[in-house]
Amino acid sequence: MTESQTPRQTDSGIVVEPLYTAEPIAGSTAKIGNPGEPPYTRGIYPTMHRDRLWTMRQYAGFGSAADTNQRFKFLLEAGQTGLSCAFDLPTQMGYDSDHPRSAGEVGKVGVAIDSLDDMRTLLADLPLDKVTTSMTINSTASILLLMYELVAEERGVPATAISGTIQNDLLKEYIARGTYIYPPAQSMRLITNIFEYCAANVPKWNTISISGYHIREAGSTAVQELAFTLSNAIAYVQAAVDAGLDVDDIGPRLSFFWNGHNNFFEEVAKFRASRRMWHDIMTKRFGAKKEASKLMRFHTQTGGSTLTAQQPLNNVVRVAIQSMAAVLGGTQSLHTNGFDEALSLPTEDAARIALRTQQIIGFESGVTDTPDPLAGSYFVESLTNEVERLAYEYIARIDEMGGAVQAIEAGFQMDEIEDAAYSYTKSIDDKSRVLVGVNKFTVDNEPAPKITPANPMLEKEQVARLTEYKSGRDMAVVAACLDDLRAAAKSTDNVLIPMKAALRANATLGEVSDALRDVFGVYRPS
Repeated sequence: MTESQTPRQTDSGIVVEPLYTAEPIAGSTAKIGNPGEPPYTRGIYPTMHRDRLWTMRQYAGFGSAADTNQRFKFLLEAGQTGLSCAFDLPTQMGYDSDHPRSAGEVGKVGVAIDSLDDMRTLLADLPLDKVTTSMTINSTASILLLMYELVAEERGVPATAISGTIQNDLLKEYIARGTYIYPPAQSMRLITNIFEYCAANVPKWNTISISGYHIREAGSTAVQELAFTLSNAIAYVQAAVDAGLDVDDIGPRLSFFWNGHNNFFEEVAKFRASRRMWHDIMTKRFGAKKEASKLMRFHTQTGGSTLTAQQPLNNVVRVAIQSMAAVLGGTQSLHTNGFDEALSLPTEDAARIALRTQQIIGFESGVTDTPDPLAGSYFVESLTNEVERLAYEYIARIDEMGGAVQAIEAGFQMDEIEDAAYSYTKSIDDKSRVLVGVNKFTVDNEPAPKITPANPMLEKEQVARLTEYKSGRDMAVVAACLDDLRAAAKSTDNVLIPMKAALRANATLGEVSDALRDVFGVYRPS
């Protein structure tokens, strides 16, 4: 069989025919529709990016709160239109920087936030009533949200005026990423408590960013990313309904987070199918009445796992292709990775080029002049239908197991991802898949690229700040507030109310997390 006769497939294994005609998509006009109209295949707004570009975010967060604040300001001056913050592993896992388990990890993969004082430094001089802030945080999402709210209130910005997103997606942590603390049932309770709290107090905040990104980073296919993420979303909405919340009270503040990969047309199809599927799920499964509850609003980040340490400048091209797919797919927000992120945290030069990639697409390429310009393509519409069909097959299998939580407990999603990741890696090893600069078109003796240096004194300095912070507190008040939090956790009360009081009294992130550990326990996978 010649190379031209070898079947071509997308990353999800969908066979790509040599030629597409109108026949496969005959009768699907109603499923395509118009932009801004159900089922939203072509976009959730009538004019999409013609009238307003997506929010341009660059993921930042490293070292100390002061370091990250400076990077935020650099990016805003370069034209970024929204903030996106990464937190270090101790912060994600609910440990203060002085905890023994934090040793060696403080400020390494994100910013260290132990206290309200750290949050004040992180947000210093930023216009919290004007800029939207996305925080990639899950198990401790409630704590970081309340710290953000408290700092805003101190600066005279009411909770009703702040806007942003917390990831707050614990189910994907059990599936793909591992930064969970509490068992699934208790994690679901925290999530629904956040839904309820924000509906009453922080109405502009996106209470969850249901994330396929990390599922894809773990090695899933595009179809698996879509199916497993929507199954998780179904579980969150059902949990909220079971807790007595109205689907139309929480629906408009749900958001999604997709990965942008290299298979250009499959990615566009994935984004288009995701909107149509979510509209149908919210309409038919949950009976949502508000159109705002049925709109899939999503952020996209270009694929970190696609970046190569070899010939890192090649990543500029990969990121541009992935970004273009996200824009043509109708994203509301976009982060473009730095070309050097396979090696280190991005340098300022890499971060600037990544942002300029978005700006060139937005202002120079012409792809924003009309919404969903690929609509009607025989290939794109056929691929959108096929991605949707295969994703629904997965969702049906998960439903048969009792839903996403039960499927996670059975290890279903993890096994499927592991198989997909193995197949992908094997295809690179046997060179049936070309990875430019890695298994083909390689060069010898590459010069070492410039990388962001680590601060060897960072951990010591952060611990010293935390020690000083703790020494200035009224510990009797802190202890009483933490006792109130434990009592709420043992009852059916919303834990965010006493949690906010504890943080206002200068309890640390680790102390608040420990109070919940005392009641909820910790999750140990079988």
